[in-house]
Amino acid sequence: MAADGAGRYRAGETALIVKVPGAEPVVGIWRERFDASAEAGVPAHVSVLYPFLSRDRIDDQVLGVLGELFGSHRAFDLRFRRCGRFPGVLYLAPESDDQFRALTSAVADRWPEAPPYGGRFAEVIPHLTVADGQEPSVLDAVEAELARRLPVATHVGSVQLFAFDGIVWREQADFALRAPRVSVPRCDGQR
Repeated sequence: MAADGAGRYRAGETALIVKVPGAEPVVGIWRERFDASAEAGVPAHVSVLYPFLSRDRIDDQVLGVLGELFGSHRAFDLRFRRCGRFPGVLYLAPESDDQFRALTSAVADRWPEAPPYGGRFAEVIPHLTVADGQEPSVLDAVEAELARRLPVATHVGSVQLFAFDGIVWREQADFALRAPRVSVPRCDGQR
């Protein structure tokens, strides 16, 4: 997620994110200092779609469709091995990002009125923001510290809906992804 130019969010905004609690010990101190979303109550995460629908448009039907949509995608394991940059932004880059792109595409296709980042970018690059709005020298220092603590590995089993209440972002719902197939060997040696 990203704050608007004034560094503030609008009450009623929502976002679909994947929380990455395993990254908090690595990025938490930097996010607290250099990422406005952390100050506003958002945990370390990768955005699936921000902004999503306004809070007043999210009803039981929307929640049901989101549950079905995310339930049709498999859970997956994820690693962050390196940092990446946008102008003024340092982030952890997920490897691979194909699953995030598929989730974003599925939601954006279902709700074309809610394009990722309001349609501001031609390509959406999945990422976990660590620092935003900083000078290159600050980003260099943070990146050097992070490089010593990577990789971060996590399992992605769900997508969360967050809403901004005018003060902080709060989790509203959690949508499970489909469990990956587990191959169990048969006693006779066949699969």
